[in-house]
Amino acid sequence: MANFMTNFRPLRRYFVMLTALILALFPCNGFGAENVAQGVKVIVIDAGHGGSRYPGAGYGGYAEKDINLQVALKLGALIEKNLPSVKVVYTRTVDKMFSSVLSEDLQARADIAHSNKGDLFISIHANAHRNSEVRGVETLIMGETSMEQRANQNTLYINNKEELLDMSDQKTATIVRAYIQNLQFTYGEYSEMMARLIQEEYVKLGFPNRGVRRQPLKVLYATDMPSVLTEIGFMSNATDLKYITSEKGQKEIANAIFRAVKQYVENVRRSLLVDSTTGATTNDEVEAQPEKSAEPAKPAKSATKSAATEKRFAIQLLASAKNIPTSHPELKSYRGKAWILESNGAMKYKYCYGDFADKAAAQKHLLEVRKEFPQAFIISFDKKR
Repeated sequence: MANFMTNFRPLRRYFVMLTALILALFPCNGFGAENVAQGVKVIVIDAGHGGSRYPGAGYGGYAEKDINLQVALKLGALIEKNLPSVKVVYTRTVDKMFSSVLSEDLQARADIAHSNKGDLFISIHANAHRNSEVRGVETLIMGETSMEQRANQNTLYINNKEELLDMSDQKTATIVRAYIQNLQFTYGEYSEMMARLIQEEYVKLGFPNRGVRRQPLKVLYATDMPSVLTEIGFMSNATDLKYITSEKGQKEIANAIFRAVKQYVENVRRSLLVDSTTGATTNDEVEAQPEKSAEPAKPAKSATKSAATEKRFAIQLLASAKNIPTSHPELKSYRGKAWILESNGAMKYKYCYGDFADKAAAQKHLLEVRKEFPQAFIISFDKKR
């Protein structure tokens, strides 16, 4: 891991603020929330792999790098045609690599996104597995579960294992886990929303749904904006391979991702409470201090636990760069029922419903909430006892 910080040098600035506080181990990515606060103006599309050194998986005479690029270009064309206010940036439009060193190649893709002030990063890949019967689609976001704590997860054994951060290294694992924790209060929630929207569109096409998964992927770690990596099918499965290499299949996949992008753009606009025609807030008089929560107690503002707090769960409806009252019309039938969780970053005001003891209790209400707020999801917070 000697080259870990060197190869991901743009991230070093995020380590500075917290170095003195937590033994130089934890990064801060509050900066990234600014990408959400301005809305979605620039979308960066990354065709995974590329060049002679990084072809990705190869089956049936097809190389993953080529499939990724074909879908990426089709997706970009759809965005450019149907969302003219959004600028599309490609990390590559031809077969190329950025460096013979993998970590530098991945960092270069993130650098393109940063230099173009990207608001959303979408990396397109195809999957592979030892078992040729495994098929389906999944979308990855930055994170870690107990399964991902193992360095060589089976579904990533061919073309992605070298792109995972080495979580067996204690120092790296500590840094990355602190970063993941911080994501909840910056832009990680938007990555999750985008991933879920993509999967929902895939399901409409009849794909086997492998869901949204969390993985400590280097390219997602390096991008300071909402980011997803979507796996459009398994090249190791004959059915998936035939589909994702066909013109029809690639068009349908690109259209599915585009529909998710379109919904995401609208959700972010709504979460900012911005009028799409004027660019002004929907209620210019909403500048007051936060109203008191309709809940019996206000949750703690910090993500750091202490002996005086307990972990609770809620459903986030919206987030806003501005402080609005809980009686705002955008909260629909949850006006007066929502409460505000204030956090760090540009999208600092989270409008939440419920105060649940565990995730399962919150899950029982989530489907009903999503009838009005499709982008709603469950969050955890620390509440003073």
